[in-house]
Amino acid sequence: MDWLASIDLAGFRLVNQTWSNPVFDHLMPFLSGTALSRALLIGLWISLLIWGRFRGRMFLAFLIVGLLVSDTLITNSIKKSVSRPRPFVTHPETVLRVGRGSEYRSFPSGHACNAAMMATIAFLFWRRSWRYGVPIALGVGLSRPYLGVHYPSDVLAGWSIGALSGVGVTFGLDGAWQWIGQNWFPVWWRRRPSLRIDPPVAIPEATADAPPLVLEEHWLRLGRLLLWALLIFRLVYLAAGVIELSEDEAYQWLWSKHLALSYYSKPPGIAVAQWIGTHLWGDTELGVRFLSPVMAFGIGWMLLTPLARWTSARTSVLFLVAVSATPLLAVGSILITIDPLLVLFWTAALLSGWRAISEDSTKHWLWTGLWCGGVFLSKYSSPFLWASFGLFLLVWPPARAQWRRPGPWLALVISLLCTAPVLWWNQEHGWITLRHLSERGGLDNAWHPTLNFLFDFLAAVPALMNPVFFVASVWAAAAFLSSSKRRSLPQAGLLVYLLCLGGPVFLWFFAYTLRARVQPNWIAPAVIPLFLFATVWWHHQFRSGTRVPVRLLAGGLAIGLPAVVLLHETALLEKLTGYSLPEKVDPLRRVRGHRAMAQAVEKRRLELEKKEGRPVFIISDHYGRAGLMSFYLPSARATLGTERPLVTVRSSDVPENQFWFWPEHRYATRTGASALYVMEVNTEQAIPERLKSEFASVESLGLVDITEHQRHLHRIQLLVCRGKL
Repeated sequence: MDWLASIDLAGFRLVNQTWSNPVFDHLMPFLSGTALSRALLIGLWISLLIWGRFRGRMFLAFLIVGLLVSDTLITNSIKKSVSRPRPFVTHPETVLRVGRGSEYRSFPSGHACNAAMMATIAFLFWRRSWRYGVPIALGVGLSRPYLGVHYPSDVLAGWSIGALSGVGVTFGLDGAWQWIGQNWFPVWWRRRPSLRIDPPVAIPEATADAPPLVLEEHWLRLGRLLLWALLIFRLVYLAAGVIELSEDEAYQWLWSKHLALSYYSKPPGIAVAQWIGTHLWGDTELGVRFLSPVMAFGIGWMLLTPLARWTSARTSVLFLVAVSATPLLAVGSILITIDPLLVLFWTAALLSGWRAISEDSTKHWLWTGLWCGGVFLSKYSSPFLWASFGLFLLVWPPARAQWRRPGPWLALVISLLCTAPVLWWNQEHGWITLRHLSERGGLDNAWHPTLNFLFDFLAAVPALMNPVFFVASVWAAAAFLSSSKRRSLPQAGLLVYLLCLGGPVFLWFFAYTLRARVQPNWIAPAVIPLFLFATVWWHHQFRSGTRVPVRLLAGGLAIGLPAVVLLHETALLEKLTGYSLPEKVDPLRRVRGHRAMAQAVEKRRLELEKKEGRPVFIISDHYGRAGLMSFYLPSARATLGTERPLVTVRSSDVPENQFWFWPEHRYATRTGASALYVMEVNTEQAIPERLKSEFASVESLGLVDITEHQRHLHRIQLLVCRGKL
């Protein structure tokens, strides 16, 4: 096959060097993607979104799916597996006319792939578009070897993948609509039998003459289809390994290897969730996070029908879309933290509690008690939930009769029974969780009122809730509470209930910022109730004739959807605009570079073992990094559950994390072994005094920078510790 490589290299040199001229020096970078060309492309997409009508918007939707398939799934996967060096790496004579970028991701060309995919989909929508699409796709492909970053074979492969992806996505989606539309959405299908070809004759009466109940069912089916599509996408995204584990996820993964009634800082729910996921899919990122997409699916499924009864099926589906454009909830549908568990049980308690009160049902009160217990076993937030129920039973006169019913009290008993495992574990461990929570909340210090944390809270929370949806919720609450006729408004009791289930949590943490720092995710259980409240309120306002809800929804989606997409892959920003986020503000930095860090530490550890002829174990300065290295090092996994795990965390005189409660991680008795101490730093630090007191000698090995694709992600300092004192 050497002759093929020779032809490939000759073709590259022909385009890169022989074709060199001043016109191409300006044209080729423009075709490959300059700020101007990207701005023109984005402007075209926005124009199609606003003025393109149904067909233009469907074209954009097909493009998005095409980019996910051809670029994210196929091209990037091949790039990672092949790791072909770019021409300028192996051929110094290459004329490089752009930045170097990642040096080992040459095959295939992503630019050529995307250009061919877009040209193919455009041709299948509008036949005459080939006059523009084909020349542009050819120009984009040829620009890559001219600029010195791809071989001709990279471009040919990119064109092929892009064209095939475009054909597959277009006919696949349109064919799916043929079957799904006829069987699930017959009214809509009769009006629009194809997603890419306008019908010869418009049939507006196909929808107008349909019975309302049929259209409601169509919307509910669309909502269920949306939930399944999101679930599948999220699982595929996790399986693709686009992001690595965060520190907390890896730390709590270790908990799932040591199941207990409770833990140092959290109840047992998160450990059980990871135990289930990893027993289904193994110790992989997908296994660890499996239940997060499933729980997001469950929350949407639970809310779809009740919200349709409170408003309409169409509004209920739009609510699901809005939730998907809310960064805090979108992140919670991917990462496995205590918040998805908390929101799941809080939402279940909200729905069953409303049925218990509105139907005067003891059965539903019993379910509410069980869900409240789930809230406590996920996070210590059930007192907030019970306070919210109590507040509603006090402020809404028709609900006060529940105080004399057995239901609420039985529910409270069930909820309290669910606290037994945590209480039992804590009484055996000196009530350590109470001490930790008081320190975390600043209760161990005297209160000195401050505004330092308030402004951080007011900046972070609206951003995580989506600024437009945050404003819509606050606006709705203010309008409702200021109305003198609020008790006579449609569904007034439901509005008060939803406000009581979300408002107190938000207001409590808002006020608590005057004492201590509040993490913005602490308001997570308030988001769904407040969004439900805003949805019901604005639905009635829309029915009254105002267009404000439409503008709020459009604004929220315009801001939230791009933000959520970037949270899944910040590299898309560079592909679209040519600019990348600074490393320090890249939100994906905390879920990248950990495998490379673990491998760098392991390489140095093995070198030390060979040099010194004795075992070397790893000590981390932070429990999260200890979890990450335990997860990403096969040698460390092999020692989990043994008397001498390879990775542990620095010792302490009092409990500071869960490692303190696992005797095998106390390394004071390890004789005949050296240790490699790992800490993440910005600049080289002095040797910690505690290490000096534990080892005969401690020597700094210097700093190690962890990079991926020429982006700096982490910096660690390594210390070698020898001899026990």
